[in-house]
Amino acid sequence: MSSLIIDMILCGIAYVVLIYFVATLTRVNLDKGKNNNKDDGDGGVEDTTPPKIDLPPGVIWPSDEPKRKKPTSPMEAS
Repeated sequence: MSSLIIDMILCGIAYVVLIYFVATLTRVNLDKGKNNNKDDGDGGVEDTTPPKIDLPPGVIWPSDEPKRKKPTSPMEAS
């Protein structure tokens, strides 16, 4: 047999062995997910409040803008 045939046979055997190990290792992880637990596994406490960002002096958020009175109509001269 030529060396090319032997190399192809060895590569095929290595491929089958690697696929077998990958399939057995991922099957264990898939079986753990079948317990119908709706926990996504992230853990920790969910905090939905936006972060407090420290702005430079003189810069304010539009929502923190001081409330202004509505402009009054111009006074008529008598």
